[in-house]
Amino acid sequence: MPRTTQQLHTHREPVATRPAATVLLLRDAPDNGGFEILMTRRSGTASFAPGAYVFPGGGIDALDAQSHAAADRRPTQDDLHLTQAIAAIRESFEELGVLLARHADGPRKGWMADAQDIAAIDRHQPFVAQCQARGLRLAADSVYLLAHWTGDRDLPRRFDVPFLVARMPEGQEPVADEAEQFEPVWVRPADALARHEDGQFFMIFPTIRTLQRLAQFTSTQAVLDAVAHEQPLWVSCPRAGILAGKEARYMEDEAPFGELALVCPDGQIVHPLDWQAERPMPLLRNVMRLTAPNPGVMTGPGTNSYLVGDPATGFIAIDPGPADAEHLDKLWRAAGGDIRMIVCTHSHADHSPGAAPLQALCVQAGQVRPPILGLPSAPTARAASQFTPDRSLQNNELLALTGQTPEGKITHTLQVIHTPGHAANHLCLLLQEDGLLFSGDHILNGSTTVIDPPDGNMADYLDSLDRLDAVCAEHGVEFILPAHGYVLGGPIHGARSAIARLKAHRLAREAKVLAAMQAQPDGSMDDWVQRAYDDVPPRLWPVAQRSLLAHVERIRSLQPGNN
Repeated sequence: MPRTTQQLHTHREPVATRPAATVLLLRDAPDNGGFEILMTRRSGTASFAPGAYVFPGGGIDALDAQSHAAADRRPTQDDLHLTQAIAAIRESFEELGVLLARHADGPRKGWMADAQDIAAIDRHQPFVAQCQARGLRLAADSVYLLAHWTGDRDLPRRFDVPFLVARMPEGQEPVADEAEQFEPVWVRPADALARHEDGQFFMIFPTIRTLQRLAQFTSTQAVLDAVAHEQPLWVSCPRAGILAGKEARYMEDEAPFGELALVCPDGQIVHPLDWQAERPMPLLRNVMRLTAPNPGVMTGPGTNSYLVGDPATGFIAIDPGPADAEHLDKLWRAAGGDIRMIVCTHSHADHSPGAAPLQALCVQAGQVRPPILGLPSAPTARAASQFTPDRSLQNNELLALTGQTPEGKITHTLQVIHTPGHAANHLCLLLQEDGLLFSGDHILNGSTTVIDPPDGNMADYLDSLDRLDAVCAEHGVEFILPAHGYVLGGPIHGARSAIARLKAHRLAREAKVLAAMQAQPDGSMDDWVQRAYDDVPPRLWPVAQRSLLAHVERIRSLQPGNN
C-alpha cells in the first residue's frame, strides 16, 4: 500500500453501511420478446435516490433473521442468504403487494399465494406472522443471489445490499404502496436503458449497470440458470471521479477504477479523469504523470511519462517519451528542474527518444548531468528503436532517492526488474516503499501489448508476467502504473489479479491461434488471423498479426522435437 504520508488528500472516513436487500422480479415478455423486470418510481421526498426508478427492496430488520423457520430454503442456501431473501420477500410485499409465498398444507398445498391471500394480509402489520396465520410459507428457495453492491464511499447514506432475483408469481399484479413506491412498470432491460438515455426514466448507477448486464440474457430462465450456483455474478463498490466536469462512476472492471482507488482511497470525488498533455497529473505526493501528446491506435491517450520523488529528494524521470520539446520542457518544469536520473523501460520510439534531449535540457540549466539508464537495444530491435543508455541496469538493482524533510529522512527506492517479451530490453520498476509497479508496455490498461518478433518473444513475455506476479506477491503490490492508460489495481482487484487476467487472456488467445493452425494447417498468417482474432476489428488485423506470429513461434517451440 502507498504510504499514508504520500496520499494527496486528507483521509475522510466513509459513512458506515447498512444491510439491505433488493429483489428483481422477472417475467417472460409477451410475443417471445425476451423478459421484463418490475420497477417502480421512488417518492420524490425519499431520503435515498428520490424520484429514481428502482427494484423493490429495503433494509433488513431483526425479524428477518428470526424468521428462518417460516421459509423454504435450498440445501445450498446459507443463513445469511436466507435472511436476505426473507427481507426481499417482505419488502416486495410491503411496497408492491407481491407475495412470494406458498400454501403449506390443505388442498392448495404448494400453490403460490393468490389475490385472496394478498388481500387478507395488512402491509403495515408484522408480515411473517400474518403469513403463518394463513398457512403460508415464504418461498425463499425461489429467490437467488444475482449480484452484491456496496454503496459508493462518497455517499451520505450507504447500503450493503445483495441484488436478488426471482420469477414473478403467476396471477399476481403489483400495486404500489403510494407512499414509498409509485407507478409499477414492467420493462425490458434495453428499453429501460434507452428511456434513461432519453431523460425519461431516471435511474441510479447500480440500477443502470445491473440492467446493462441483464440485457445480455434472453429469458427469465436464462437469468435463473446463471445464478443457480449461489455465487453473485458480480460484486462491486463503485468509485467516482470527475470527467468533462461531471461526476462519473465506475465498477472494478472499468479502466479508471484503479486510479481512483490509488488517488482517492476513501472515495472523495476530486480526481480529474480527462486525458490531457498540458500539465502533470499528481497521483501521490511522490508520483506525477505527464502524458505525451502522441495519442493513437498504438499509444491510446498517449505515452505516460512519470516523475518519482519530491522537492527534498529530487526526481527520477521514467519514460520521457518521444523527442517532443514542449513535453520535455513540461516534464523538466514539473520536477522543478531537479531530475537526478532518467530511466527508459525500453527503446521503442514513443518511450526513449526524449531521454537525450531531456538530459541536455538539464545540463543547459546548470544541473548535474542526470544519467540515462536502461538496457541497450538488442540486435533484433527495429531501426527506430535503437538505444544505448549511459549505463545498463542490472536485474534487481536499486535506484534510490533520499532527502531530509521537517518530518525526517525520506527515501524513494525503485527496484529494477528485467522483463523481456514486449521488447528484448524491456524492464519494469517497483517503487518499494509504496508498492507501486511501473510496467512500461508490459502491462497496459485498456488493451494488450503487441509482441512483435524478433525483438518481441511470447515465451519471454509470459515468463516475465510470472516474474512480476512473484514480485507483487513479495511486496504486496496493489497498483500498476502503465505507460498507456490509467492506473490499474486496487485493494481487492489488485496488481496480481490484473496480471492473472492478462496471462489468462494471452493463453486463451494462444488456444485460438492453435485451433486456427489445426483447422488450416497450410493456411497463411492472413488466414489464421481471421480465425484467431475474429473478435478484433479487421482494421487492426495487421497489428494483430505481429502477436499472432509470436504465438505461432511459441506453439511451434513447444511441439515435440523442437526443444
